Order: sequence, then structure tokens, then C-alpha cells
Amino acid sequence: MFDELLKIQKIGNCLRPGLLRGAYPEKKGQDVGWLDSCGHGLQGLFNRTLNSRYNHCAEVVAAINMQGKELIGLAESDILEQLAAVSQQLRQQGLDRALIIQAFALIREMAQRTLGMRHYDSQLMGGWIMIQGRVAELDTGEGKTLTATLAAATAALAGIPVHVITVNEYLVCRDAETMAPLYQALGLTVGTVTAAMDSDACRAAYDCDITYCTNKQVAFDYLRDRMVLDNEQGHLRRKLAVLSDDSKQKPLLRGLCFAIIDEADSVLIDEARTPLLLSKEIATEDENKLYRTAMFFASQLEVGLDYTIDMQGRSVALSDKGSQRLAEISAEAGGVWAGQRRRQELACQALVACELYHRDRHYLLTEGKVVIIDENTGRPMADRSWQRGLHQMIEIKEKCTISSQRQTLARLTYQRFFRRYLRLAGMSGTVNEVSGELWSVYDLQVQRVATHRPCCRLNKGVHVLADRTSKWQAVIKQVVAISSAGRPVLIGTRSLADSEHVSALLTLAGIKHQVLNARQDAHEAEIIALAGQPGQITVATNMAGRGTDIPLGAGVAAAGGLHVIATEQNEALRIDRQLFGRCGRQGDPGSYECILSLNDELLQQQKGRMSLDVLALLLVRKYPLIQKISHLALRGAQFKTQQHHKRLRRNLLQLDKQLGRRLAFSGSLE
Repeated sequence: MFDELLKIQKIGNCLRPGLLRGAYPEKKGQDVGWLDSCGHGLQGLFNRTLNSRYNHCAEVVAAINMQGKELIGLAESDILEQLAAVSQQLRQQGLDRALIIQAFALIREMAQRTLGMRHYDSQLMGGWIMIQGRVAELDTGEGKTLTATLAAATAALAGIPVHVITVNEYLVCRDAETMAPLYQALGLTVGTVTAAMDSDACRAAYDCDITYCTNKQVAFDYLRDRMVLDNEQGHLRRKLAVLSDDSKQKPLLRGLCFAIIDEADSVLIDEARTPLLLSKEIATEDENKLYRTAMFFASQLEVGLDYTIDMQGRSVALSDKGSQRLAEISAEAGGVWAGQRRRQELACQALVACELYHRDRHYLLTEGKVVIIDENTGRPMADRSWQRGLHQMIEIKEKCTISSQRQTLARLTYQRFFRRYLRLAGMSGTVNEVSGELWSVYDLQVQRVATHRPCCRLNKGVHVLADRTSKWQAVIKQVVAISSAGRPVLIGTRSLADSEHVSALLTLAGIKHQVLNARQDAHEAEIIALAGQPGQITVATNMAGRGTDIPLGAGVAAAGGLHVIATEQNEALRIDRQLFGRCGRQGDPGSYECILSLNDELLQQQKGRMSLDVLALLLVRKYPLIQKISHLALRGAQFKTQQHHKRLRRNLLQLDKQLGRRLAFSGSLE
């Protein structure tokens, strides 16, 4: 019976997404799920979870600890017998409070026996929050990987397919491999999905009780499944045939049931600014010629006279004089250049490629190819490309072989995709700042969890310099002073170019160090493993701020722990906090500071160049008040950038809703 419900639910997710709970967040409190009519379906399991959204976590933890004491002396066969009984009851009664408490106690006991790790009380609270379908804010270093096993294993024991979603494939493989002994001891299967796997391997991984995957991979696999089912026209029986075991086009996913999102703010907020597009290559000889022509015409336009640049919005606008100049130089080209709108669009896109996208900041060159750098993680994305000819124009700028143009086959936003899960939960160390947006968009509530041990992280303050040269000199001076005391230092940069610039300065000063950026992403684990050793110096882009732990070497804690230096503010304060969270984890000592300049990118994107020049002049004279004003200016620029990105996400959400309404009127499903 349960397998049949899963099959029905899978078709529902693929064919009637608008009817799933949470598909339209403006209808808060309304469960319009068609699965409710199935009686004992998955929605019923979730709806019977708890009588109250806010049960006292302390009472739950006390109850788990009490039951845990009774399990310590039991034989493994007795534990497994209790697990089987709890699993059967969970399948029959749903995620009942008493059953969850019993399951958590059993999972923790098995974790101690198989992994040598026992969940702390704070981790029990985090698991309890997530099994209720909320987001737990657990500080960095509090052990979110182990915390996720509580909610994931409990739901899997209830027969609910679980997706544990994280930000990159390294963490997917690492977390699944580390936690696999626990899941196997519980009688559960665990799989991983990566981009290199073929369809059969992906399908087998999704068929496991618990599947670890990245947000991009699961969303694209969902899009592929939608395309398979949309190609099956006609009666529902034909679509059911596609789901049968003997079908060659059997979908990859078993449905969108329960997702636990690691680094929820990164996945649901930072990466939600742009939609996901599934595309295919098309022959584009004429298009390539068009892009070369556009780059040629753009090179004849003058900034400030013919066009203006909006750095924050990453756009270019032609002036009246620039529009006239473009019309004159393209008059003999004919074709699309005869139309004003298309002509200006191509020229502006070419100018954007030249002025606003820079090598080693937004992309890198690998074997003669342009590879996009993910601005949220600092990692290369070899399988991604920019739209509307931007990628091809950047290839022309870099004198690379022009790649094929791509035609969009399907489109999906993260906002729409993640609302289709019957239950959504998450965890992050820096999610409180975006709790309002998580609630309004995803119907997700955030609950803070206290740290296991008191935090000993020290804030060494913010130091603002007049220019970047002075900033880098101050960074090198501070690195020498800190590392000479036997403490490791982590230098955080926003871009690959900056990380390599710092590396060159350290090399020039004769200082040994390690570099971690998009060029060394394959060696991330090895570099991070050494970053906490005495006197070790590591330069890293902000990829080092997510998911990986830095163990302290012998004597480092006594010397003061890891010291983190932020050399530039990120686009959001919570991303800065992720970097600071690399030190002082689990009660260890540590410290952090910011060494910034008035020439940093976030401040340069704002207007008011003359006032910045005045501030820079006064900073040289070392007036204390000017130091505070400069810090406020940088913080204000960061706040404006946060608001700008929030508007982009809101506009994308509104566009998504409008598109949904129009397609619904036309009878389309997507």
C-alpha cells in the first residue's frame, strides 16, 4: 500500500505541483494537499506529527536522555528489536511525539556504538526542530552533519523518502560516507547523487531510504523528470506506465517528500537569485558572428560619454549620444542591427561582458575554456554557462574557442521547487538575519539552539585603511605577528584574484602558506586539515566558510587558537559570520578581525566617490572618529547590497507567480 502511495505522490509532484502543501505561501495555514484524500498517505504522516508547533525542547531532551539511560546496557539485538517495533509504529501512527523521542534515543545509542559519537543535547534540540519542519540555527562547529541524522533517520524509519541537501558534492560524499555506518546499523539504505553519475546510478541513489545530494543536482533531476512525464500525452494511465519498473524512461526521483537542507540560508536565499535552466546545445554559426560584431561595435563606445555602468545591478545603459553613435557605426551591418531594440541589447550585453565580468573574480580560464566561479561558494561550475550570449562574448573577450549556444528546455526557481516538498526543514549557523524571508517565501520558521559549550571567540575589531595597498600591507604585518606566536591564521578573501594577490605578497615576504580557491578545490580536504596546525597560514576564498571543520593542532589552543582575518566584506553580514565561525568552535579559543579599505568592491559599487576620497585623506591622518565613520560607510554599503539582492529575489518570485498564473490559464502545468 505504501509503495503505491509513493507512486501516486510522485505523479502528483510532477504533474500537479500547485496542489501540494506550501506551493503558494500566500495561503498560509491552508492544507490544500490532494494527498489528504488518500487517507493514510505521506501528508497524513506529517499532519499527525505534533499537537503544538512549539513544544519545549528542554522537556523533549530530558525525555530522550531518560530513555537513553535504559538503552546503554542493552545488547545490540535488543536495540534492533526496539528499532523494528518503533519503525512499524511510525509507519502506522505517523511522527508521533512519543515515537520520535524513542527513535531519537535509539539513534543516539547506535551512533555511539557505530561512529563513536554521541549526540549532544543541543544536537537533539536541532533534530527535534527539523523533524517538525523548521530551520534550526546551530552555530558553526556545532556538528550539523551528525544532527541531521536524527531527523533523517527518524523520517526514514517511518517509510518517508528523505533528501539531505547540501551545497557541494564534496560535502555530499563526505557526509554520506561518514554517517553510512549509522544508517546501515539502523537498517536503512543511504545513497549519494553527483553530477558524474549516469541515470541508472542516480535512480538507484534516489531509491535509497536517505539520499545525499546537492541543491542543484536534485532540482535539475526534478526538471528532467518533468520533461519525461510531459512528453507522455494523454490519459493518466499512460503516465503511470512511465513509472512502472519496466519503463526505460522511469523518472529518477521517487517524489519530493522530506528535505533537510544543510546551510539553508545559502541554498534557499543566496542561490535563489537566479532561476535554474535546463538547456541543450544548438548550432550557432550565425549567432557567433553576431556576438563578434557586437563586441567590435562595443569597443568603439566610450564609458561616461556613450554609456554608464551600474556596478551593483551589473548592467550598462546607453546614453542618447551612445545610442546615436551605435546606430551610426552599425548602419552598414544590416540584419538585426537595423532594429534599435535588438541593436542596443546586443551592444549592452557586450559592454557588460567587457566591463562587469572579470577573470579570476567571476570566472577562470581552464584548458582554454571559460569556467564560471560560484560567487556564493568560490567553487568552479564547469557545467554552467551565462545566458543571452554573455558567455560567448566573454569567450570572445578572452580569445577562447566559442562554445555552442544553448536553448532553454525547462525553467525552475528554487522558490518554486523547494515549496513542493511535503515537508521542508533546514539548519545553518547564520540564518536568523533572513528568518522573515524564509517564512514569507517557504513558510519556514527559524528557531535558535544554544551552543554546546560557551563560545570563546574574540572579536579583534575592524580596521579600515585608505586604499588596498595599505590594506594588504597591514594584513601581511598582522599575519607575521600572529603566526610568530605559534597560532594558525586563515586569511579570507572574496575572489580568486585577491587570494592569489595575497599569496604573491606572502611569497615575496618569504612566508610559507597554503592557498585554497577555485583552482585547488579538488584538494580542499587536505588543505583544511592542515589549516589549524601551529604557525600554519592559509589563504582562502569564502568557500572555506562552509561545511568543513578546521581541527586545531597540538599546542594551538594554549596559544590562543585559530585567528581569522577578513580582508573584505561579503555581500551579507551572515556570510562574514560564516567566515568568523571558522575559529572558536565547540568552546575552543579563537579570534577574528576585519582589515578593510575604502577601495573595496562593495563600497565602490555605491555612489559618492568624492566623499570616499575625503574619507581616505582623513584616514591617512589617523583620526579615530574617521575610522568609525569609514566602518559605518562600509557597513552601509553591505546593507544596501543585501537589500538589492533581496529585491532581486522578490522580483523573481513575483515573476514566477505571474508565469504560473498565465500557464495555468493556458492549461499548461509548468
